[in-house]
Amino acid sequence: MRIRLLAIGRDRSGLFAPAVAEYAGRLARQLRFELVELPEARRAAGTAGARDEEGATILARLRPGERLVALDERGEAPTSVELAQRLGRWQAQARDLALVVGGADGLAAAVLERADERLSLSRLTLPHRLARLLLVEQLYRAATILRGEPYHKE
Repeated sequence: MRIRLLAIGRDRSGLFAPAVAEYAGRLARQLRFELVELPEARRAAGTAGARDEEGATILARLRPGERLVALDERGEAPTSVELAQRLGRWQAQARDLALVVGGADGLAAAVLERADERLSLSRLTLPHRLARLLLVEQLYRAATILRGEPYHKE
């Protein structure tokens, strides 16, 4: 199973990118993981169409048969252990997985409709670049839980 994180935009602030790179590197040593940064809307930037433009970019990058999990504030909010269990089920199904973090305006309706699952990292609204960091760290944590490693403390 291959896991790809499809994320809109880059961290131009420099605040989150080093931490995302650290956890992505750790995760890639345990799983086939790839972070794919997709461009923010250009033609519709700052308009209601930005989300749709970004959604079209996301959908175009999905691979045939890939399970799509959308990060959405209205999705199910698992605990770290529950996310580990879910990761274990995804691995057992041996189906490639695409996790999607939208841009500043969220995810397009077309992406949410195509999603096999919706997950939330918090009931709080998070900046999308912080959500990316939290997701990669939680995936790493889930992998260590499944391997019985001491990273996760209960």
